Amino acid sequence: MRASIIRRLPRIAFAVALLATAAAYWPSLSGGYIFDDFPNIVDNKALQVTEASPGNLAAAALSSPSSSFKRPLASLSFTANYLADGLDPFGMKLTNLVIHLLNGLLVFLLARQLLRMAGPRPPTIAAGATPTRAPDLRNEAVAALIAAGWMLLPINFTAVAYVVQRMESLANLFVLGGLLGYLAGRRRMLDGQRWRGLALCAASLGLGTVAGLTAKETAALLPLYALLIEWALLRWRGGGRHDVALWGLFALVLFVPLALGLAWMLPGLLKPSPWAIRDFTLGERLLTEPRIVLDYVRWTLLPTPHALSFYHDDYRVSTGLLTPWTTLPSMLGIVAMLALAAALRRRAPLAALGLVLFLGAQTLTATILPLELVYEHRNYFASFGLLLAAVPPLAGAAAPMPLARRVLLGGLLVLWGAQTALTAYAWGNPLRLAEDLALRAPASPRAQYELGRTYVVLSNYDPASPFTPLIYAPLERAMALPGSSILPEQALIMVNARLHRPLEPAWWDGMTAKLKAHKPGVQDESSLGALTQCAREKLCDLPRDRMLEAFLAALSHPHPSARMLATYADYAWNVLGDRALGLRMAGEAVDAKPNEPAYHITQVRMLAAMGRRADAMQALQQLQSLNVGGRLDRNLAELHVLLDR
Repeated sequence: MRASIIRRLPRIAFAVALLATAAAYWPSLSGGYIFDDFPNIVDNKALQVTEASPGNLAAAALSSPSSSFKRPLASLSFTANYLADGLDPFGMKLTNLVIHLLNGLLVFLLARQLLRMAGPRPPTIAAGATPTRAPDLRNEAVAALIAAGWMLLPINFTAVAYVVQRMESLANLFVLGGLLGYLAGRRRMLDGQRWRGLALCAASLGLGTVAGLTAKETAALLPLYALLIEWALLRWRGGGRHDVALWGLFALVLFVPLALGLAWMLPGLLKPSPWAIRDFTLGERLLTEPRIVLDYVRWTLLPTPHALSFYHDDYRVSTGLLTPWTTLPSMLGIVAMLALAAALRRRAPLAALGLVLFLGAQTLTATILPLELVYEHRNYFASFGLLLAAVPPLAGAAAPMPLARRVLLGGLLVLWGAQTALTAYAWGNPLRLAEDLALRAPASPRAQYELGRTYVVLSNYDPASPFTPLIYAPLERAMALPGSSILPEQALIMVNARLHRPLEPAWWDGMTAKLKAHKPGVQDESSLGALTQCAREKLCDLPRDRMLEAFLAALSHPHPSARMLATYADYAWNVLGDRALGLRMAGEAVDAKPNEPAYHITQVRMLAAMGRRADAMQALQQLQSLNVGGRLDRNLAELHVLLDR
């Protein structure tokens, strides 16, 4: 009986870790939406369907503004939540937590398999002898500790509580499952079922990658992770021609797609246009990311609230090898991590694997793509690599654990769980969250703006509200911080316009100057869109000369975005009453992004309103070609009725 309980202890410990994780995250479920949740979910009407018809689901699946690949599975999961509970964030966040706990189970299973493969091969057992279960129990216990730590890590918090980052956690559900399938296939190969095992490896990598890509592009790294496991642990064991077949599999799922992807992306990335909306160049990004990657190590293992501030738009860009001075040492630090992994490969293969998995997970988001510099959720898989390297030595996977290591590991688990629980408490209330993030990142324009915006929402534009006087200080502070978008100016203008208070010239001047200095980014486009909507709905009496000045500054840069052109078309048509200008801008939006149905729909409506039926029918035919899966059936029917009138 006692032996049976001992055998179950690791699984009992893992079950306790699941409950502890759920308890730590639970307060955050009562919170609201934040940042990119709004364009992707709250303001994305295509997700908010009333019935699950094929056309509605197709429209929802292809509605994400976050990526050209649309991430259809993630979008459909948001639609499923909407069908069940509407826009109630509790259901959205609860779904994210369930996905995180499922990922924790997969991390436990994956860590257990890797620990077994990294250990010494079991000796031959004499006939009639009873094999010992001690190594398996030890591996299960260490795997439970790795999974517990991973589920509680504060750096993984935003991949769970930040609703839109379900894209990240859902993609990694398939990545982790794909790796488990790959290891199962390799075990079959090692046991003599070579072709069956190879087929399972191919299916796991192929299906896992494709399914994961429907949630987020980070799933493309699944074959790389499998290759790193081969390098560190398996070393192509399997025999003769099957090694060649394995290399052929990796050529098919990794090397060829990598070469094609680089050939497709590199010419565009070497042009200045993709970097025009960023505050850094390609070279500056490559100089800065080594500092960020090493910061991720520190933020993962020894996190502090000010480090994990959610908003990192105040992160200093490296402009030279010694500007700041930590740039070159950080680059050397990355090289040292790779050298250490190579040195540990034979005597400590699991530690070597953990290091290369961490670095491998950064290859997509910390290299040449023109993404924002820092996001904590990018470490959702990478943090598993660090724990794989750090926890087994602390847990004494191969020997009894000294007291000092036991205390250190226990202290880390308590630190991670406590900080996650405290962060979840802050995320459980929008005002508490905004104040907490502004305190954590006083130099972040986004954090200060979000605090002001929260006061705006709570004030409900009521002059007598106690929140109204609190609006101005954080917005003006955000406006003055380096790297700020025009969001603070837009918010100040809109607040005073709706309160019928004077509009400060400095707000308009600051907004126009920022739009002239840099090509507008997503936040700038959203700001002009919000001002346009406020003026169109006659909630804001905005001076037209100032609005035109802002639009012309935004459009003065080469190749303006389709969204900016469409916003100007909206303002010209609905506010200025200039139909010719509105139609011309709508047409330019269609030309700038011909695969976006919304711009075609606007163009057809404008042509119909001007009585140009033949032109409208021609534009309608172009829209018809975008009706994938019937997603535009309702829109097309409405436009046909409009034209028949």
